[in-house]
Amino acid sequence: MPAQPQPGSASPPEADEASEAHGAGVGGMAMARGGSIAAVARRVGVSVATVSRVLNGHANVRPATRERVLAEIEASGYRVNELARNLRTAESRLLLTMVPDFGNPFYAEIVRGIDSVARGRGYFMLLCDTGADAGRERSYFDLLRRHRADGAICLDPATVQQANRMMADESAALPWVACCEFDPAAGVPYVGIDNFQAARDAVRHLIASGRRRIALINSDDHYLYAQQRRDGYLAALAEAGIEARDAWRVNVNCLDYEAGAEAAAALMHLRRDIAPDAIFAVSDTLAVGVLNGLRGALRRVPGDVAVVGFDDIALAAQVDPPLTTVAQPMRELGETAARLLLRRLADPQADVPGVLLPHRLVIRQSA
Repeated sequence: MPAQPQPGSASPPEADEASEAHGAGVGGMAMARGGSIAAVARRVGVSVATVSRVLNGHANVRPATRERVLAEIEASGYRVNELARNLRTAESRLLLTMVPDFGNPFYAEIVRGIDSVARGRGYFMLLCDTGADAGRERSYFDLLRRHRADGAICLDPATVQQANRMMADESAALPWVACCEFDPAAGVPYVGIDNFQAARDAVRHLIASGRRRIALINSDDHYLYAQQRRDGYLAALAEAGIEARDAWRVNVNCLDYEAGAEAAAALMHLRRDIAPDAIFAVSDTLAVGVLNGLRGALRRVPGDVAVVGFDDIALAAQVDPPLTTVAQPMRELGETAARLLLRRLADPQADVPGVLLPHRLVIRQSA
């Protein structure tokens, strides 16, 4: 049997740390390759309570200390006994990530960013396919209402709109964050980019290269991001004194390759004197489809028609010709969304701000 401390003698450091962990509400930790929470704290040189606060996503830890603790947790392979902790805290340690289309590569890097931050803070991430279906959307928000999940990050424009419209005050009270599509007036924390300026930058580039008949292939106009990108497109044309013809604007119901190809083919059926000499598509998946549609219409890119996309997915640099596009900081969007959500979970009364991240225009051979 291990030796017992004598009355009046100091307890071993391990005992003090274990006691502090229990008092901090962390007990039930599993021994793993890297040892216990006490071992993690000892190697970093902080208290067990500090490691506990990092694991629980509390905000009152200095950033440098948090990073050191997270690095040690990752290096040591330390894991939390989730079941034991959840029974005590009534926390699920589960974050939902709602995505409208698993097949769109734009979402993949954002999800990786969310997952990396969630795992570093001791949370699991559940990927939810909404399919823009109202029934599914409600069922996922019901998980929040019933505390089956601690919080959610929503990347589905339809779900964001539905939540803001149908739940009103309740939407702002539930622990969720809007990512990419957002409404600043809704009172829900959000992260995105300046879609208006990004679209204006893309169209200005086309105008600077001598294009005057510039078409827009856009998503459904009732989404805020689609409105903002449309307005940026129109602003750039107006600045250059170019009339914005209705025939140059095409709205599609989905952002897949086929929709882009069909929209490009339709634009090429316009009379030669008004057929576009450039196309700005509001996603790279649409723009890749546009390249195929132009190829089928026997148009050369960029000789006959220049093409600009949006997002900078990995495929954009691999297609022929490589795609000029607006790059969104996808990984950082996901990481920021997760941090905003964890901040809200740590302090439900905190005023968590909306965040706009920078975009950049990546110029390649298509325009």
